[in-house]
Amino acid sequence: MSKYEKVDVALVGGGIMSATLAAMLNHLDPKLKITAFERLGAVAMESSNPWNNAGTGHAALCELNYMPDSKDGSLPDPAKAIAINEQFQLSKQLWASFVKLGLLGDPKSFIHATPHMTFVRGEKDCDYLKRRAQVLQKQPLFEGFEFTTSHKRIAAWTPLLIEDRNQSEVIAATRITSGTDVDFGAITEQLFSSLASKKIQIQLNSEVVSIRRINEGWHLTVKNGLTGEKRFVESKFVFVGAGGWALKLLQKARIPEAKGYGLFPVSGSFLRTTNPNVVAKHKAKVYSQASVGAPPMSVPHLDTRIVAGESSLLFGPYAGAIPKFLKFGSILDLPMAIRPSNIRPYLSVAIKNLSLIKYLVTELTKTKAQRFAALQEFMPSANPQDWSMIVAGQRAQVIKRDSKGNGVLQFGTEVVTSEDGSIAGLLGASPGASTSVHIMLEVLKKSFPNDYPKWQPKLKKLIPSLGVNLNDNPKLAKQVLSATAKSLKLNR
Repeated sequence: MSKYEKVDVALVGGGIMSATLAAMLNHLDPKLKITAFERLGAVAMESSNPWNNAGTGHAALCELNYMPDSKDGSLPDPAKAIAINEQFQLSKQLWASFVKLGLLGDPKSFIHATPHMTFVRGEKDCDYLKRRAQVLQKQPLFEGFEFTTSHKRIAAWTPLLIEDRNQSEVIAATRITSGTDVDFGAITEQLFSSLASKKIQIQLNSEVVSIRRINEGWHLTVKNGLTGEKRFVESKFVFVGAGGWALKLLQKARIPEAKGYGLFPVSGSFLRTTNPNVVAKHKAKVYSQASVGAPPMSVPHLDTRIVAGESSLLFGPYAGAIPKFLKFGSILDLPMAIRPSNIRPYLSVAIKNLSLIKYLVTELTKTKAQRFAALQEFMPSANPQDWSMIVAGQRAQVIKRDSKGNGVLQFGTEVVTSEDGSIAGLLGASPGASTSVHIMLEVLKKSFPNDYPKWQPKLKKLIPSLGVNLNDNPKLAKQVLSATAKSLKLNR
């Protein structure tokens, strides 16, 4: 027998986005009846899971793709890097407030101070890194940003980059100690656990298979993954935070705003070591330049990773091409997402991004030895016996239709909202989880336009810098960042 229920808010997906939105809405209006539906047997099993991502708190401290080089060799533009950093500050402030409210536990259970570094080789990249540092060192949000070409100094920061390296090699690095390693899975689990005590339902093994519009909201068909039983839910508002499956659910909802979108799935894997002697020599997240044709999410990096109190090192990612939109998705995800409205965007992206396709094919055909050689470019002393391969998550990159009807591959996170704001969905990957609070604030603005103004006082208490660009207010930036760091037990 079908079960019928009515809710105010239906959240599709049990990841950090749904958890964040649920926690914010519950705090802003405790009367709202909120239910989250997760098709797997636990929350945070896809992109939010700590082993499905590198755990970088993306603040543009080390990621070069947020501040690309200028074409003429002038100083690069820091605007995007500053914007990403501002967004991450919002996340840290909310997490600090949630710790005080008891929604999150000890900060050491989900976030750790971890220096962020960038490491490059060769005259050209070293020159770019120097110019990048010259710009960022003047920005309040990047206070303490260091640059060096000294092998000795880099060795002091993290020995593994220098051990067994040719001392004549031209290299450069930047470092800032305010970086973080974040367990987004732990945040998700803790929030949902706390919300359950507030009578917010989290229904596991519950797959939303249909979404259709009704007069006062949306009708959802939910299938039990264990029994096959279907039940029906009516909701005034629906948020689709289902990773790569968000697109197909938005397509099922038949909102015109979802037309023209496509997704390009990229799989990933990492080399991992738990050897304590190796792990002890590297306390940083170190990013470099991407290979020609590689997507930004495939930028090589050697990372400190802390999960459940245990430290390890990750290197990668090694990209691949699998037509699934989720790690636990279907090989039919990609072909089933093709519609008349997005055929042209898909084809034009394929033609314009042949270098990307070539890169992915090359990655797939690499031998074990060739993959390990990439690690040795970072860490010349790496021993194959210390490292093993782990499979990470799927990243579904957004294909967006441009003004001419062609497709553009977007490496970011995009919110798709119906005209009336009654349904919203999230497409894309990085910086994703790191900027979850910024993204959910956008959802609140678009989907609750009448309520958002009156929620401002509560939101300002949760997020003190809301509505203010910290980088333009150095005094306030120092104050907010110091307070947040203290609450989260981090370095300023």
